Amino acid sequence: MNKILLIIQREYLSRVRKKSFILMTFLVPILFIGMYGLIIYFVMNSDEMADKKTVIVADDSGLFKNKMENTASIKFQYATNSYADEKQKLTKSEDEQLYLLHIPADVKNVELLSAKKSGASTISAVENQLSTVMQNERLRNAGIDTAVLAKAQEHIDVSAKQITAEGEKDAGTFMAYGIGFVTALLIYMSLFIYGAQVMRGVIEEKTSRIVEVIISSVKPFQLMLGKIIGIGMVGLTQFLLWIILTIGLTTVGSAVLMNGQKMDKNKTEALMKSTTSGAAMSAANGGTEITMTAGSKQEMGMKIMQQLNAVPIAYTVTMFLFYFLFGYLLYSAIFAAVGSAVDNETETQQFMLPVTLPLIFTFILSMNFVINNPDSNISFWLSVIPFTAPIAMMIRIPFGVPVWQLALSMSLMVAGFLFTTWLAARIYRVGILMYGKKVNYRELGKWLFYKE
Repeated sequence: MNKILLIIQREYLSRVRKKSFILMTFLVPILFIGMYGLIIYFVMNSDEMADKKTVIVADDSGLFKNKMENTASIKFQYATNSYADEKQKLTKSEDEQLYLLHIPADVKNVELLSAKKSGASTISAVENQLSTVMQNERLRNAGIDTAVLAKAQEHIDVSAKQITAEGEKDAGTFMAYGIGFVTALLIYMSLFIYGAQVMRGVIEEKTSRIVEVIISSVKPFQLMLGKIIGIGMVGLTQFLLWIILTIGLTTVGSAVLMNGQKMDKNKTEALMKSTTSGAAMSAANGGTEITMTAGSKQEMGMKIMQQLNAVPIAYTVTMFLFYFLFGYLLYSAIFAAVGSAVDNETETQQFMLPVTLPLIFTFILSMNFVINNPDSNISFWLSVIPFTAPIAMMIRIPFGVPVWQLALSMSLMVAGFLFTTWLAARIYRVGILMYGKKVNYRELGKWLFYKE
């Protein structure tokens, strides 16, 4: 046991003392907050920052004359010449923000021409305006007063509530979505980063023949376990510091980032998706831009606090640390076995796909299915299978997971780690002293049954 502790101490201290570790520990939260700050800024000021586009409307139908409304990013002008003449002018023009909208007499096969490829937002904005004008025209032809119809349309906000033993409380859906996404992403990245560190460390010691000296003093299993736990502690230390620094920076920076900004309904929805936290909830009225008043800021702050209170932060952090630790231990044991079986990092490619495929598959499926269906059968099985549970369960936890499912998943994670470590150790004890031989899966299978 003392030998394992010495290896853990060596692996831990040799890494946390590196300048790169200290730099990344403090730099990552700043970069993370800065990235989301830029996302918030660009989303909220996208119209103002975009180049103003001029759309020349060549309307052969006559239905859209003076009915296209200018926006913050698009200005509509109506053609004074024929479509052919306007098209010729566009061909000779060097203005990349100039567009020609051709509307045939039968309003079919409408075309938007430009010198360069049109952006998706520009096409969508033009389509929406054309559809609105055509819809209003048909309503008027049917004898329906569009003004009365517009007044009758009402946007209704739905406040999701969860019924618990203590009573009703805010469901915190957007906050749960954001926390699930972020924690799953962190675990997904960490398993690759720290697992690869274990593998590279094993390969370096093997190729430098240092391992031959170390093995004379400790057993291969002790060396492997000490290396895995030591690097795992480095990861936990870094994550804890990242959590503390991120919370601190977010608390200070959120008020500054949101102060005095203009928001509309579409921007708010885009912001909520991009930050996945619902932090941008504000008053929106029919898509018309409004300036956030002190009252609306206070209301938004109250909604954010309600969302935060609905998510058990301490419980979520505890589960994150558990699934990070055991997910790391499980996968790093496999990475260590792979590192011991090869002589250089290039040779690891044949073994890496089967190892990383469950992680990649689960992450992609979780972001598209599990996060929207956290209680489905597929989500359940992904969250209890040890190779997929670290990511899938972290997606589900903010939405609430039955105690028996959580207990089953955690038990299988521990059992999976013990079994994987035992399996990897049998490969490690042979491979760590094997040089100059190309190893395949059949050879690895033989190593499992070698007697000590």
